[in-house]
Amino acid sequence: MTKELIVGGGCFWCTEAVFELLKGVNDVESGYANGHTPNPTYRDICTGDTGYAEVIKITYDDSIITVDTLLEIFFVIHDPTTLNRQGADRGTQYRSTILYTEEETKKAAEATMEAAQAEWNDPIVTKIEPLENYYKAEAYHQDYYQQNPMQGYCMAVIPPKLQKLKAKFGKEVK
Repeated sequence: MTKELIVGGGCFWCTEAVFELLKGVNDVESGYANGHTPNPTYRDICTGDTGYAEVIKITYDDSIITVDTLLEIFFVIHDPTTLNRQGADRGTQYRSTILYTEEETKKAAEATMEAAQAEWNDPIVTKIEPLENYYKAEAYHQDYYQQNPMQGYCMAVIPPKLQKLKAKFGKEVK
């Protein structure tokens, strides 16, 4: 059955690049969620004043990969202990969040976050929240890493995340 999971773990270019590599993931779309400005643009989001988080919408086949596995990967490939920040990216738009539309996803997120806490010295600050709104990001953000692997930010930030993915979840990679 096809399902969706929306998560934010810093820059959406980074998380998109990771989740696109997984067996059972049909699509990963970069977007903006849970803000208060209608039809936000990337320029709007970058101000940090819109309330939106950079997120990815993962469309997956739950007969191939489970929400639990996707969430476990989420907690490995970003630092869920830093509030409104991933590396040099700072602001509320880079917050760690899991957005749900079904109670089942909320419960899975809570259980996975509790289990993930054992891997981190500092408290996890990821917010688990109902999805209020979602807007697809501009076309140039979609598949950004695939289209721009030599871009400086991509070269510096994304390969370590891909290495973590392959080291810990190699059997899940296409």
